Amino acid sequence: MKKNFLGSLLKYSMLVIILLFLLFPIYWVLLTSFKSNMEAYKFPPTFIPESPTISSYINLFTKNNAFFVYYKNNFIVSGFTSFFTTILAILAGYALSRFKFRWNAWILAVLLTSQMFPVVSRMISLYDLMGDMGLINTMPGLILALIADMLPFAVMLMTSFFQSIPRAVEEAAYIDGASRMGILYRIVTPLVKPGMVAVVLYAFLMTWDDYLHAATLIQNDALRTLSVGVALRYLGELSYDWSLINTISIIGTIPMVLLFFSFQKYMIKGLVAGAVKG
Repeated sequence: MKKNFLGSLLKYSMLVIILLFLLFPIYWVLLTSFKSNMEAYKFPPTFIPESPTISSYINLFTKNNAFFVYYKNNFIVSGFTSFFTTILAILAGYALSRFKFRWNAWILAVLLTSQMFPVVSRMISLYDLMGDMGLINTMPGLILALIADMLPFAVMLMTSFFQSIPRAVEEAAYIDGASRMGILYRIVTPLVKPGMVAVVLYAFLMTWDDYLHAATLIQNDALRTLSVGVALRYLGELSYDWSLINTISIIGTIPMVLLFFSFQKYMIKGLVAGAVKG
């Protein structure tokens, strides 16, 4: 009994320590957003604000109109990227799982290999390609680049889900006169909803935090997304307004937190099931 108690105590103590380690940065960002900028620079730092203030929140919503431009652009880019990535992943995943030809394994291998290369390794060639197509400094160009970045993982995930659906379901619908697209839309797609949700959330979350693509392909301030806009407008060369920057971080994180916790069970189910099936 004593040995089991000590084992459980050690296990939960380690979990608490890990949890505190992971949550402390979030706590510090939230804490700093309620400090004055002078107190944010104070050393040693204060773990509880001496004079809590919401002046940074007031200034953000009343004086920093550029922030809401970046915020809106983030929603537009993330929304379109996740939508088109999901559509293309469904079509490609269904084709790879149902139509067997000699290059299936090679296509999946290429998709897997593409995930091994860092994003920065293809920025020069991507910029050159987008320049030839006249898509530099345009929002469609940024969306297309992000779709290409998200698509390999999304296709592999959807392929594994479609492979788990019995072919007998489709054959029965085909005998009843349903077309191939009708079977995909009415019969098969509803059975892979966890995978679809996982792809939508994955693409949206990854696009929301993207920096390299936006910094490389966008120079017009009115088209910048949140991460690049904050880095270029609110981070000065000599000093930072840490209170305002942390306030922006909190406001920018809220949609992602709400989205994740609203669909957490679907995302976890989709990613875990997709990793095991197939």
